[in-house]
Amino acid sequence: MFGFGKKTPDLETLLADKHPQVLAELNRLSCPHIGDQIVDLGIVDALRTDRAGKDTRVVVELVLPTPALKDREQLEADVVATVQGVLGADVPVVVESTSDVKPAVQADGQKGALPGIANVILVASGKGGVGKSTVASNLAVALAQLGCKVGLLDADIYGPSAPTMFGIADGTRPGTIPSSDPQRPQIAPLDRYGVKLMSIGFLVDTSTPMVWRGPMIASAAMQLFKDVGWGELDYLVVDMPPGTGDVQLTISQQVIVAGAVIVSTPQDVALADVIRAKAMFDKVSIPCLGVVENMSYFLCDGCNKRHEIFFHGGARQASERMRVPFLGEVPLEAGVVGGGDTGEPVVKKFPQSASARAFLNLAREVATSLAKTAHDNPEALAPPSISISGGSLKGAGGAGGKKPKKGLPVVS
Repeated sequence: MFGFGKKTPDLETLLADKHPQVLAELNRLSCPHIGDQIVDLGIVDALRTDRAGKDTRVVVELVLPTPALKDREQLEADVVATVQGVLGADVPVVVESTSDVKPAVQADGQKGALPGIANVILVASGKGGVGKSTVASNLAVALAQLGCKVGLLDADIYGPSAPTMFGIADGTRPGTIPSSDPQRPQIAPLDRYGVKLMSIGFLVDTSTPMVWRGPMIASAAMQLFKDVGWGELDYLVVDMPPGTGDVQLTISQQVIVAGAVIVSTPQDVALADVIRAKAMFDKVSIPCLGVVENMSYFLCDGCNKRHEIFFHGGARQASERMRVPFLGEVPLEAGVVGGGDTGEPVVKKFPQSASARAFLNLAREVATSLAKTAHDNPEALAPPSISISGGSLKGAGGAGGKKPKKGLPVVS
């Protein structure tokens, strides 16, 4: 547990002598929003001395349940203060944090887990035009900025937006990487702003309309999940198509989903669709992580005043009615729209803006919620695959369980 050197016996001896007391005092700290003491949780991984230049310091190694833990900075500051409270205020103490992100839901033997991906997060809406793709893109970039390993899957087959929002040039095509089947290589996702990206827009000519029936759309969406070499990810953010159609049902049948974030705007017409979207996720046993109100208010560049042009507070009221968390308000700013159009999400382009701060807070809320679920229910299994009767889907692959003959252009 100790990284003792030979040149600093005083500090090494002090740490060795005070080691039990340091651990006891550290165990008075609880993990923010998770519960339990940090030593008991295994968050305190090691105490050691380390030489930095001519000076020697004490290093506390932490293993966090997520890099995006809410109030992480306060926890790290409390750890430093606690150690100095035992060893002395003049003892230099630093924290080195890593993470071990656990799945919020375990495989149940019926659905195919995505190898290497700890948690799949759906970003959904009951209707179009509420900024779902903007929220998904900025959520993914925010998680990456907070230190998470993140992928973004653009599952909106009819209207892919990831190529535009991430500045991917027209005609850019992903490569392939070897898989366990030599005859069927995997698609290599693109990488932008620390996020692994995949979209149907990278595989087809987006200027040509996608005249595909529901089963083909559902099959293409599943190939984007399973035929892509995602590697090791803490979170795969999925930008869902609007509504409650074949893609949503197929994903619920075939993918282990940690939870869904529902995007709304303040208007009543949008909120009615939120309630329908929540009802759909309830029917397919996908947890709702909460509701985020996009375009919540307008911030004027000139006057810096808040203008509630779409009313205010509707999404919060809807979340209270549905008894799900309210994940925050994202203001309407020119930088949000401009960033999406120029291929640089606002979290990256204007990190000090109110919108960027809102997306970073959203990322912390979602990641911490999943870490809390993983801690509270470590053996929680994914719900069994559903069977949709009287509809267009009755199993894997599309209507009536029939699989379309053709696959995606790159992997067909």
